[in-house]
Amino acid sequence: MKNEDFDKLVSSIKEAGEIKSGKTKPSRMYEVDPPQIKMVREKLHASQNEFALMIGVSIRTLQNWEQGRRQPEGPAKALLRIASHNPEAVRDALHG
Repeated sequence: MKNEDFDKLVSSIKEAGEIKSGKTKPSRMYEVDPPQIKMVREKLHASQNEFALMIGVSIRTLQNWEQGRRQPEGPAKALLRIASHNPEAVRDALHG
């Protein structure tokens, strides 16, 4: 992964943390619906278990997102958005 891409990823995650803590207001709202979450996972050719491990959540959390029982928040939401636009960058960053 290019340093520039990694820096953008880190910046996005920091910004998400600031928004979640109330230090910064979001410039726009982005909701990730259940089919999009599954689509992101499938773009990465990952099972639920593999994808959950990749992004640092429990498999139960991922299943709840995919089935619409819960919504991702904070950095997870930001990471899913990045993954939906550039799955290769996320795979490179998270698989090392």
